[in-house]
Amino acid sequence: MKSLTSILMGVAVVGFFLATTAIYIVDERQQAILFQLGEVVDVKTEPGLYFKIPIAQNVRYFEKRILTMDTEEPERFITSEKKNVLVDLFVKWRIVDVRQYFISVRGDESLAQIRLAQTINSSLRDEFGNRTVHDVVSGERDVIMEIMRQRADSDARKIGVEVIDVRLKRVDLPQEVSESVYRRMEAERKRVANELRSIGGAESEKIRADADRQREVILAEAYREAQKTMGDGDKQAAAIYAEAFKGDPEFYSFWRSMDAYKNAFKHKNDMLVLDPTSDFFKYLKNPASN
Repeated sequence: MKSLTSILMGVAVVGFFLATTAIYIVDERQQAILFQLGEVVDVKTEPGLYFKIPIAQNVRYFEKRILTMDTEEPERFITSEKKNVLVDLFVKWRIVDVRQYFISVRGDESLAQIRLAQTINSSLRDEFGNRTVHDVVSGERDVIMEIMRQRADSDARKIGVEVIDVRLKRVDLPQEVSESVYRRMEAERKRVANELRSIGGAESEKIRADADRQREVILAEAYREAQKTMGDGDKQAAAIYAEAFKGDPEFYSFWRSMDAYKNAFKHKNDMLVLDPTSDFFKYLKNPASN
């Protein structure tokens, strides 16, 4: 009885082992290849519960998600101007044909990335060799990235891989080249600044000369108007004086003499040397004569 129980327990254990080893699960992030004695017998790309022959068959899983290949060190390329540039990039890719992927690179992700890097580097050398530094830095950067993606994707399909995107993170000049480029840029900026200062100075002189001309014209016109006004005033004053003289010539003569005395002896130190019989003292000699 005990031996029968032991046998049944052994059978149950073996059955459980066989049942567990006969089942495998593929989740939504994975795809799997089923091997039998080292040969590919089936490919599973959809998530689910699947069965295999225990011991005789084994399963290998592969990523279904998007993978990233990022360069560890910037690569050096030469532009059409024979200038070196350092390029840092990354690639987004994923496995679309897992059977071909396994056949081509034995399912080794590092081998797949080496293949992608070789294709992209070769294409970049061709593209950079036909473009200037300005083009690869900013002018045609998007165009270059799209060309890289298309070429890399075309080659990657041969190994069961799709290239989703290629991005140039950084395109810089080497340190020794950057310094000379910056010096030329600085010199160019200074030249433009001096040119603008020269143009500004010329415009300033032009504006100042025009302002001076307008000032002279305004002053001349003002002086002319002032002289005209003074002339009109002198004319009116002369007419008033003439009317006053006509009204009482003797009083007018007396008033003019008094005004002359006041102006002649305005200060204490004023001195006037005249003949005592001069008409200047007419009203001093005989004030009652008026």
